[in-house]
Amino acid sequence: MTNRERMLAVIYGEKYDRIPFVQYDSLAGDNEDIWNVMGRDNLGLLRWSKIYRFEHPNCYFEVKRIKKDRFDGFLTILHTPKGELRQESYREPVHNSIHIDRHFIQSPEDYRIFMAYLKDIIIYEDIEKFTRDEAELGDDGIAMVTMERTPFQQLWIQWVSLEALCIHMVDYPELVEECIKLLLEIHYRTFEVVKRASKKVFIPFINFPDNITAYAIGRRNFQRYCVPLYNELANILDIPIFVHMDGNLKPLSEDIKRLKIKGLDSFTPTPDNDVSVAEAVSMWQDKIFFINFPSSVHLEEPEVIYREAKRILEEGGDTGRIWIQISENIPPGVWEKSFPQIVKAIREFNRCK
Repeated sequence: MTNRERMLAVIYGEKYDRIPFVQYDSLAGDNEDIWNVMGRDNLGLLRWSKIYRFEHPNCYFEVKRIKKDRFDGFLTILHTPKGELRQESYREPVHNSIHIDRHFIQSPEDYRIFMAYLKDIIIYEDIEKFTRDEAELGDDGIAMVTMERTPFQQLWIQWVSLEALCIHMVDYPELVEECIKLLLEIHYRTFEVVKRASKKVFIPFINFPDNITAYAIGRRNFQRYCVPLYNELANILDIPIFVHMDGNLKPLSEDIKRLKIKGLDSFTPTPDNDVSVAEAVSMWQDKIFFINFPSSVHLEEPEVIYREAKRILEEGGDTGRIWIQISENIPPGVWEKSFPQIVKAIREFNRCK
């Protein structure tokens, strides 16, 4: 079987020759470099992709390069008919990731400017990028059709800091709720665009990149702002729906159990978070798990990495509902030590079947 065939088999509950090992496209290292060391057959790919685009004819983003201490960064200015919003972000050089130092929304007036942008958004079907991604990946993997984050997650990750959002929800809840209402309307319009596109091309699955962790969102906000949208999309599409849930999840266990989604992307088990693979496959018996190999374990000695991979496989491998993947940042330069141990454990596990 090809990597793509194995991955699709897990998603659709079909037979496969061995449990897939997958990474987000080039996350831990260049794909070709890894394939040269491990063999192309031992690593599949997931690539973020979209099947729609936003346009905002009366608003635009301007990006300027800035520097703070030794960090290179970006000043992003959102221009709207109601005013400007500014974000400062800086590049973290080790993982080459972006950290937001100053979010767009700081005050009540900023919410009013933000709403002008939201009201300006027009959503168009755009299949070209997805079909190009699928063609480029070929037998190596899957293009992962991605939605926008749900409103609470989108606000605190992209537009407001978590601390500020919590204060704003107390100090001026009407403004926050008005923004959330507009974000919900955008989601519903996006769902319809994706539904139309799904009649034209095969979409393997759809992912909400929500970065769910229980202690950031809380159960009440999860039930209010996330659950309805996940279930709504699952109701209108005959396509597997996954949610990127990479944090501590035990306080949300009953809500996750009742979700209509197909599975959890980037589920990160113990020792990094609070739910083991054994607990997950037992609690959420109708869910599939794209298991992010715990990032901390990559720092261990090879025999410890191997034992952890073996433990994950022993706890969930017989269910047919897991694969192991790399979907969170790992320490730089460790994949050459850790990846072969994970692949060794997978191959030995399947030889025993």
